[in-house]
Amino acid sequence: MKPSFHRRNFLAASAASVATLAVGASPAKPLGQKRPLVISGSLAVVELAMKRVMEGADPLDAAIEGVAIHEADPNDHSVGYGGTPNEEGVVELDAAVMHGPTHGAGAVAALRNIMHPAAVARVVMQRTKHCLIVGDNALKFAREHGFPETKLETEVTREAWIHWKENLLRGGGARLGTKLSQLSPDARELAQTYIHGTVHCSVMDTHGDLGCTTSTSGLGYKVPGRVGDSPILGAGLYLDNTVGSCGSVGLGEVNLINCSCYLVIENMRRGMHVKDAMIATLKRIAETATRDPRFRNDDGKPNFDVTFYGLSKDGKFSAANLRGPTSLAVHDGKTARNVDAASLED
Repeated sequence: MKPSFHRRNFLAASAASVATLAVGASPAKPLGQKRPLVISGSLAVVELAMKRVMEGADPLDAAIEGVAIHEADPNDHSVGYGGTPNEEGVVELDAAVMHGPTHGAGAVAALRNIMHPAAVARVVMQRTKHCLIVGDNALKFAREHGFPETKLETEVTREAWIHWKENLLRGGGARLGTKLSQLSPDARELAQTYIHGTVHCSVMDTHGDLGCTTSTSGLGYKVPGRVGDSPILGAGLYLDNTVGSCGSVGLGEVNLINCSCYLVIENMRRGMHVKDAMIATLKRIAETATRDPRFRNDDGKPNFDVTFYGLSKDGKFSAANLRGPTSLAVHDGKTARNVDAASLED
């Protein structure tokens, strides 16, 4: 995730995008007496989400508006508009939401042509008895509920994808493919970057209620229809309003295999501090995933990374990953700041 899009840019976005985020949002309510908390991998996200919390927004609505900053940012090539496409050059988005007061959840996967998949996931939760809608029918559902279609590919992502396709998929290499030096500077940077990022936000409001969402365009140049952990409840995110909230970024397959975010919350339920709960889950991932040769190096160690963001009902928060350094963006109602994450390698 490249946190380059600040709140002022989001507020200047199109009226259609702002209207999209209002679909399914709850009316504001009076503030409570508890200390609010917002966590993410992005300072811009926690700043906007906290602003909405202090205006009385539902915690899930605040989280969705926070991640929408990155969903609408063409310079963030791991989420939403401008996300890195699949191997056919098409952007497919995944997102999920969970709502603490109702323990409700919704998700969409392999969604095309819709800029804000997290907002669509909220409507899945609110307007159906389902939890997950995918592919063409997810797009149909979004259109039926008033979400405008948007071309998600940009000239930069198209240019980088053509370079990837010519040089790798077709095997042309330097002889046939477009040379890096021939690309625009932005496309050249993207072509040399392994894209697998995601944006997550967890919110606890002034009533102590939780909401969270995770949104992504998934693994760059993935097989069409590939679904990672982000829209899968218990894998890429999970919360329990009596315990806490957790989300993850990194290689989704290993979270799917280990139901990782659910495990973090269950560790917390058993009394573990949020940081210890995440470290214990990382140990489980490192032990189980690396039994599979796809997920280990020649030395037997993980060939991937995973980061967890978590907060507990009693106001503790942390982030942890397999290998550092990384950080957690947190807003406590007074200030937004980055704090260092723990690492399994520490």
